[in-house]
Amino acid sequence: MITPDDIYAAKILIVDDQKANVLLLDKMLRGAGYTFVASTTNPLEVCEIHRTTRYDLILLDLAMPRMDGFEVMEGLKAIEQNGYLPVLVLTAQPEHKLRALGAGARDFVSKPFELAEVLMRVYNMIEVRLLHLESKRLYDQLLEEKRVSERLLLNVLPPSVAERLKVDSGVIVDSFHDVSVLFADIVGFTALSANMNPEKLVVMLNEVISLFDTIASQRGLEKIKTIGTHTWRLPACRSRWKTMRAAQHTRRSTCSTRWNTSISYTASRYSCASALTAVTSWQA
Repeated sequence: MITPDDIYAAKILIVDDQKANVLLLDKMLRGAGYTFVASTTNPLEVCEIHRTTRYDLILLDLAMPRMDGFEVMEGLKAIEQNGYLPVLVLTAQPEHKLRALGAGARDFVSKPFELAEVLMRVYNMIEVRLLHLESKRLYDQLLEEKRVSERLLLNVLPPSVAERLKVDSGVIVDSFHDVSVLFADIVGFTALSANMNPEKLVVMLNEVISLFDTIASQRGLEKIKTIGTHTWRLPACRSRWKTMRAAQHTRRSTCSTRWNTSISYTASRYSCASALTAVTSWQA
């Protein structure tokens, strides 16, 4: 949520080749309570200043020597790659307003300046800018959470089922004939863990199970579940095998596997063959 304190703490840059205009705008903004107000009379340095500071609002004059406001906006577009230019143009020429808006400016202030108009447009522009940044942050956060959820799905379900759950949240049931099931465990784990500190134990489990994952994948085994030191696998299913696999993706099941899957998939230097053994294999 954006508060008035956030708005008055926003970073503002004034760009005008007329020093008198810069001083007048600076006085208006600071008098209204804005605490971060910078300025320049050189349009050639605007892009570099913005690239360093990332201002929330740029008050930009259009009629300047050497480089006018339209050229400055073209340079800013290369920095603001999301297409949102935080620019409030300053102009005394009405015919420039539509052109400025078409070039990417979000609003304009007419010269000579009127205090009420300047403060209202600045406040509204900053509020919209901060809301835009906040929505982008939340969207990026949502994408990252989606990627994490997908990785968790792949850790607890076969890839084919995980892909289907992305588009269908209902119950998935497949039928196959004559399925071989592999259960594996670490030999002597109880005695081993009694003499190992928790940090080293987790690292060891990480590396052993990860290496087993790699070997199993190379040999076409699908991981059904891994709990602690136990792992349960099926060969890649063909149409002649028969078993019933039901998977229902729920928020609770995804969250409940977070600890278990967070210690998987790292590079391993342990010999999986000496640490893991098949407990039983059967034909159904």
